[in-house]
Amino acid sequence: MRYQPDPSSVIAAEIAFNRLAQEEGQWTAFRETAADDAVMFVPDQVLAKDWLKKQADPPASVSWSPSIVYVSCDGRLAASTGNWKRPDGSVGYFTTLWRRDKKGRWQWILDHGDTLASPRPAPEFLSGKVATCKRDARPGGPPRPDQAAGPPRDESLIWSAQVAPDKSRRVTVRMWTGEAYETVIDDQVKPGS
Repeated sequence: MRYQPDPSSVIAAEIAFNRLAQEEGQWTAFRETAADDAVMFVPDQVLAKDWLKKQADPPASVSWSPSIVYVSCDGRLAASTGNWKRPDGSVGYFTTLWRRDKKGRWQWILDHGDTLASPRPAPEFLSGKVATCKRDARPGGPPRPDQAAGPPRDESLIWSAQVAPDKSRRVTVRMWTGEAYETVIDDQVKPGS
């Protein structure tokens, strides 16, 4: 199937994901929206479905809202990032990577975040950016990224998740501009978070 690179559909998926968490339970929402190969950090990197099936929903869910969404040129992969807040008042940020399934629904494939002393500044309006489809003049287009980074078929939005032995991690998302890859998300999490 062909998809339009539509940031608003990812924003809608994030809003529905948060609503499901508030209405049905936090881990229920994560289970129902995860791809089979989705990963999360607790703080070890785990296969989400295996970890989530053992989790009971907390009495009240964390709530979150995206600030910005990045979508690949072919509309199959997206990254969203924004703020979250726990019922106890603590705050932090999240980054979620989304992939369309065979039916065209968005499912998350990576979810991570960290606590903050105060929330990141939130924009007045949610925004979305679409990667450029244009290739450079060199044969074959943009340089081929490391396959382990999980690029989409069109390679216009690529990501990597690196976890160090001390459990610190770095999640990076880069978007093709037509001439080069621009780093649009670069989350670095300290050990134990």
